[in-house]
This record gives sequence, C-alpha cells and structure tokens, in this order.
Amino acid sequence: MSARTNAHRGALEAIERVLNRGGDADGVLRHVVAILHERGGYAWAAIRFVEGTELVLGPTAGTPGPAATVRVEYQGRHVAALEASPAATDEDDRSFLERVATLVSPYCVVAWDTGGERGQP
Repeated sequence: MSARTNAHRGALEAIERVLNRGGDADGVLRHVVAILHERGGYAWAAIRFVEGTELVLGPTAGTPGPAATVRVEYQGRHVAALEASPAATDEDDRSFLERVATLVSPYCVVAWDTGGERGQP
C-alpha cells in the first residue's frame, strides 16, 4: 500500500469522525479542509460555494497552487466545488476527492432555496 493511499485512508477516517460529531456547517467544513491539508497530503484544500452563477471561496487550508476540482452536489444540484493541490494525478486520488465531496455535500448548501441563509445538514 502506498504512502498516498495510507494518507487518504487516515484523512478519510478523520473526516468521518468530524462528520459523526456534527456541528455547524462552517466548523465542519473548516475541519475537513484542514484534514485534507494536514493528513491527506495536499498543500492546498478549499471549498468554493455556488452563489448564483459564481463559485465563492469558502474555508481553505494551506498554500494555493494548481488544483484538482471536484464538483459537490446535494440532492442533484451543484452546490460547491472541492479543490485540492497538487492536482489529482491518478484515479485513486480523484476517487478519494470525489468520496470526500459526497460526504461533505450536505454541509455545502449555501443560499439554496433558503432565501440567502446558509443551510444546515
């Protein structure tokens, strides 16, 4: 098993613990990007929220660089994007980021049928 795979496994376990604890969406997402940066092997991790027709930068960790972007959907609607740098270079990396995007999707609902209020999962 590669070091990258071990990092992903450890990060995923930590993310699942954060999600199981719950809390407000902002706090959960800040923890998730910190875990991706500190334990997942990414120099940069960020969530960008869909607001109207734009992606607006939300929680971040690390130093920005060329990043892989994974679409985050909730109930079939594009609600955010998960970014991680360095950009995903293989299928395992991409699959890991897609899994994280699925897990955090309920926490990424911002101004979606809420009249501008941040949604709660």
